[in-house]
Amino acid sequence: MRIEVDRDRCEGLGMCEAMAHEFFEVDDDEVMHVLDETPDERHRGQVHAAVQACPVLALTLTG
Repeated sequence: MRIEVDRDRCEGLGMCEAMAHEFFEVDDDEVMHVLDETPDERHRGQVHAAVQACPVLALTLTG
């Protein structure tokens, strides 16, 4: 699986980080960084929940 970010949509609100801080981080400038773009399959549930929690639909999980 792969995490994809639409940088034009992302507002750095941090919902993803709150749900899966091992994979997402919002810096002091409210810019979100994906820490692991290809997480192990065992984390699918957690990553999927974080992607679904994005209020601006900036995240996509493929594969």
